[in-house]
Amino acid sequence: MQKANNQMAIESTLLEKTFHLSEQGTTVKREILAGLTTFVSMAYILFVNPSILGAAGMDKGAVFTATALSAILGSVLMAFLANYPIAVAPGLGDNAFFTFSVVLGMGISWQKAMAGVFIASVLFTILSFLKVREIVIDAIPKDLKLAMAAGIGIFIAFVGLQGGGLVVASKTSLVEIGSLAVPTTWLTIFGIFVIAILMAKKVPGSIFIGLVSTALLGLITGLIKMPANIISLAPSMKPTFGVGISYLPSVMDPQMWAVVLIFLLVAFFDTAGTLIGLAQQAGIIKDNKMPRIGQALMADSVSMLAGSVMGTTPTAAYVESSAGIAIGGKTGLTSLTVSILFVFSMFFSPLLTVVTNQVTAPALIVVGVLMASSLREIDWGKFEIAMPAFLTIVGMPLTYNISYGIAFGFLTYPILMFAAGRRKEVNYIMWILLFVFVLLLYVLNIVPKS
Repeated sequence: MQKANNQMAIESTLLEKTFHLSEQGTTVKREILAGLTTFVSMAYILFVNPSILGAAGMDKGAVFTATALSAILGSVLMAFLANYPIAVAPGLGDNAFFTFSVVLGMGISWQKAMAGVFIASVLFTILSFLKVREIVIDAIPKDLKLAMAAGIGIFIAFVGLQGGGLVVASKTSLVEIGSLAVPTTWLTIFGIFVIAILMAKKVPGSIFIGLVSTALLGLITGLIKMPANIISLAPSMKPTFGVGISYLPSVMDPQMWAVVLIFLLVAFFDTAGTLIGLAQQAGIIKDNKMPRIGQALMADSVSMLAGSVMGTTPTAAYVESSAGIAIGGKTGLTSLTVSILFVFSMFFSPLLTVVTNQVTAPALIVVGVLMASSLREIDWGKFEIAMPAFLTIVGMPLTYNISYGIAFGFLTYPILMFAAGRRKEVNYIMWILLFVFVLLLYVLNIVPKS
């Protein structure tokens, strides 16, 4: 017994030295619970990513394994390099663009498209190594960073409302309330109330408890099917591993240049915006700067490069990390916990099928409420700030794209600040970004879409 206690004390001390838990005002238990919550919120990517990329002709089993391994690598790097409570995995926007716009829309084979992802990943890593991304993020004004955080919060709340069946598409008004006659929608409603009530009572781990409760109710009522198996070995990556590298000569095609540029720019600003929003929520940003941002960006870049070799689309910092941050995750121990759970998921993947959209939707909606709190710190009294901030916030959910929301804010901020006679307060980098986003919007709109 004494030996076991000594071992636990040694492990606790090691974790303290590695992640500086006391300095950040957190505990091992809280960080692990935060990691569990984040993992449960983002575990869907293990099944959604193979489904989307499978539509492009890629082997679903190989993509499943590549998805898990890239998430493990990215989250481990984020834990030890940056000490951030932010998980990394293949991004949903990029895989949808890869399949529906590039492969199906432009008629480019998935092998050639993966070569484009690889080139973009290499350029991405070089930009991180040269600290170009770090310089850009530091140049973004505080009000726009706050707007990004709020916009991402509203965006993921919208994703949750849609995934949970509370909001559906409409031909006349774009969106409308979902049907309450659909039984699974009530799972979402149940989860929202459970989490909201627990949050109001300030119960630790409210979001995670709500997720588990919703999943259990779904299993009990039969709305969620029990998995057929419990243990399953991870499929081989042979069908996709290294394919992008072997098709590198195809990148010389001018048509592929636009593909590389889009993957590079979208990944650059999607991740930057998400990192800023999550760091704002976690209280990491000090004096409008993110400590260790260079290490965080390098972790993201390396995992993106590795993922392109294994056979998956670009990785990104996950907005679902906000669920873990909301219950107290503050250090890399949270993201390390996520990576460990992804390791186990490779062998117990059938169990993850119980984590349906209706299970994760309540967490996303509640977290959206928490992230939107940054709205109160924006200087709404000055129109030259209020307008770009507003466009950033509404642009993300209304275009269903984080990059577009950021673009709207970055295109208007320097122009309005100049018009208000405050041009000296605008960093020259913001003017450069204005032209970058003009290029991004132009390219995104000339590339054929399916």
